Amino acid sequence: MVVPISQKTVLVLDHTLSGSSGVQLDMDSFCKTRNSAAAAGTAHNPHYIPLRAVTKTIWTCAVEAITEYCRIVWDIFPGSRYISISSVGASSVDQLSSWYQDQSLAAVMQLMMVLGPARRGTPDLLAGCQAALQSLTQPTPLQQQSPSINKGRVIVVTKLHSDQEAKLYYQKFCDMVGNINRAVKGERLPIAHVNLVLLSFIGEGEQSRITNGSLSGGGNAVSGDAVEFHCGSSVAAKLCSLVVRHYNLASTTVTGIPMKEEQNASSSANYDVELFHPAEAHAATIGDNTIRTTRQDTDYPTVTLKWSTPRTNASHELHQCSTAFKITSVDVNSRPSSCLTNFLLNGRWVMLEMPKKSPTQHTKVMSHMLAAHAGDIYIHTLLTARTVLEDPPSISEGQGGKVTDYRIPDFTQLIRANVLAPFGSKNLELSRDQLQKHTKHWPITLSQTALFSLGSTIEPLTKCIIQKELNDDQVFECKQVILSLVAMEVKGENLNTSHARTKGLKKEDQYKAMWSELEHFLKTHNCSPAHQKVVDCYFHCRKDGSAMSHSQENNMGGKTNAGVQDSVDIVTALDEIDAAAKQPRHKNMNNSKRSGSESVGSEAKRWRTTASLLPAANRGGVSLLTLWQQKIKSTEELGSPQFVGRAKAEKNITKLYVNFQQKEESSSRRK
Repeated sequence: MVVPISQKTVLVLDHTLSGSSGVQLDMDSFCKTRNSAAAAGTAHNPHYIPLRAVTKTIWTCAVEAITEYCRIVWDIFPGSRYISISSVGASSVDQLSSWYQDQSLAAVMQLMMVLGPARRGTPDLLAGCQAALQSLTQPTPLQQQSPSINKGRVIVVTKLHSDQEAKLYYQKFCDMVGNINRAVKGERLPIAHVNLVLLSFIGEGEQSRITNGSLSGGGNAVSGDAVEFHCGSSVAAKLCSLVVRHYNLASTTVTGIPMKEEQNASSSANYDVELFHPAEAHAATIGDNTIRTTRQDTDYPTVTLKWSTPRTNASHELHQCSTAFKITSVDVNSRPSSCLTNFLLNGRWVMLEMPKKSPTQHTKVMSHMLAAHAGDIYIHTLLTARTVLEDPPSISEGQGGKVTDYRIPDFTQLIRANVLAPFGSKNLELSRDQLQKHTKHWPITLSQTALFSLGSTIEPLTKCIIQKELNDDQVFECKQVILSLVAMEVKGENLNTSHARTKGLKKEDQYKAMWSELEHFLKTHNCSPAHQKVVDCYFHCRKDGSAMSHSQENNMGGKTNAGVQDSVDIVTALDEIDAAAKQPRHKNMNNSKRSGSESVGSEAKRWRTTASLLPAANRGGVSLLTLWQQKIKSTEELGSPQFVGRAKAEKNITKLYVNFQQKEESSSRRK
């Protein structure tokens, strides 16, 4: 069993902190009648005399901070975390409470009232530390029931003047621990580890005197920290950071709490309430930083959860909870905190919703629940995942909703192409490089890509371009895919894409997204001169001025590729396709390959016909009349055969039923 240091804490208070803190209290604000008179002004009430502001002492600010520290601890860990308080004056050390006395906030306030205000003098802090270590050797009621390793913490509340003074106190404290452990007898327990916290309070606006941080040199049995507090508004935030670190707490901010306005009951507004609880309540969201934020003047994160309006029968339902921990409000006196507390103590339940990770997420994820049991408020951690009684999830179901467009067949091919086999350490590096190359651009879902959602249209290029070397046939196939995409864009065909950003948009936007992703894909895998030919073909087809300058530069090392021409248009690329289709690519070519080349040749003719429809800027300066004639001619060639009657017409006049008239003339002659 791991015993935390926070099981026992001794507070040593310096009762000589009588200096001014610089924090003033407006006494008129405590009386409503005087507050209203002050608002009216002395001009309308000449008999009004404002009260003089009262300045707090450092002792008052320290007592307020310590009582708030005790409240948070006892609200969350009642009966399991013990706090003992001692007071150090100019001539004596008074033990105000022990492990066996009432561990409650009311008892602490009663002790502070009996102790009275601070008195001037020089405190004997070493004597107070000696008494604190003696208290740590006494077993708590929990240790008497189940003996465990004796650990604890000593917090000294004083005012330090330099870092050297803090180190001196720490060194003498370490010597005391060794002496007390050697003198332990009877029922007392030796101290296995103790943490010394030197808490220095200075006035508001004063210059810092010590450096916040850890104190070293105490060995394995002693650890130390030095913390400086400025009196004023920053004490509350620093105190919260201190108690969160000492007791391993976590912060949850409930947002969107609907509450009626105090001034106008007919209207309502949304408020936020921050809660403290053990950190185990957020164990399931440790790696999720999207729901964590940091408040001003604090160094701990808070998890933001949204209020979900509970149903009337929520208290009669059973929820699958994994953990339940007690909570406490950070600002217990605020109106939103008191309203939330009263709401829960009246038997109502509150469901807390995690914020949506994406705008497309429509389902609510209830991660926690607030409910009261026996007068104490708990935060329950709900199970957001599947239970062991349910069927195992399929690959199409993800966190936060169902995802049905995973590239499962492509992922299967990726695994088969990168199967590992034991063949030495050198080949392991090559395999790692190959896997890294294959996954440089690999979208997980079809909705994230406009290129890979095209299916068989783009498949020859995506399979060939990821290879380390390309032969002439593979370069030819890649160029043919690029030209087919150009032809589709010229013809105005729709892209069968399920890309989330292009689906439902215009054709121009769909093609723009596809070309952009294709350019990134080709640049990513450009690793050889053969790959550079494919990249050049893409830029020549796109006719981008900036891309043309890029095509003259080798991406592998920044050197100029001498084999790249300065200006090649799409017609030249089509000529290369025609030449490659007419010539056999292998000496021993069978009938199937010949039929394939014939189909490629017919395909190239179709590209040439499509290229004739391109603008004159892409065809080397052809006139508009020639372009129009070629368009009409190509349309006639691709269309249905011409009507015979129209072809034989004289002066655009065609005689109908010629054979019928000839038969009538022949029959009349016979008669």
